[in-house]
Amino acid sequence: MIRAIVAASLALLLGACTTAMPPSAPSEAAARLAPGGKLRAAINFGNPILAVKDPATGEPRGVSVDLARELARRLAVPVELVTYDAAGKVVDDAPTGAWDVAFVAIDPKRAADMDYTAAYVLIEGAYVVPRGSPIRENDEVDRGGIRVVVSKGSAYDLYLSRELKRAKVVHVATSQEVVKGMVALGAEVGAGVRQQLEASARTTSGVRLLPGRFMVIRQAMATPKGRQDGARYLAVFVEEMKASGFVAAALAKHAIDGATVAQPQAR
Repeated sequence: MIRAIVAASLALLLGACTTAMPPSAPSEAAARLAPGGKLRAAINFGNPILAVKDPATGEPRGVSVDLARELARRLAVPVELVTYDAAGKVVDDAPTGAWDVAFVAIDPKRAADMDYTAAYVLIEGAYVVPRGSPIRENDEVDRGGIRVVVSKGSAYDLYLSRELKRAKVVHVATSQEVVKGMVALGAEVGAGVRQQLEASARTTSGVRLLPGRFMVIRQAMATPKGRQDGARYLAVFVEEMKASGFVAAALAKHAIDGATVAQPQAR
């Protein structure tokens, strides 16, 4: 009964956040963000903080899905969810015109092909190791002979490829494969979003997560380069979604733990 009341309250809060702020996008912003007449939003199932497949329907659900639908409502256009299994694949498609908006972690390398908003959610990058590993702390990872398994093109791949000086980065295709890849390769460490590693560890025996985090992953919305009017509107949209409580309510609605709403962008 209590759980049902909480769920109903969260639904009302999300509805209040939506109805209290009617669509107000200028036509130039709508034309830039959705030039084809519909908003194609890239949804990444590789990060369970942002989106997952509904176990009953198979449909996408999550914070990024809620934000995409609210943005489309404001633009007065239909939304099309373009799904991916890895963030790197979303980024690879940025120059191709496959999507109009995306939900990706901020990284300087990605800025060549897309424009970011400020972060709307902060999440943790963590390490996983075999249970019998002598590695106990994050600062023990960057050593000679250590192989760190990561999802190719992910934010933590880009970060660790720059920051690790002695350990070697080894790639797998998606974040869901990191733990199994570490075990199969006999590698020393896996790296990823903490929640994804925890989920993988529950189905893979003989592994453990290191305490703490090695990085903060700043999740933002993005547009392909060349859509300046749209990018400016999107930046304002994200700030409103944080300030109104929409992002916080969406995190609660989807029972997301370990993620926090980012602070307002300094002006």
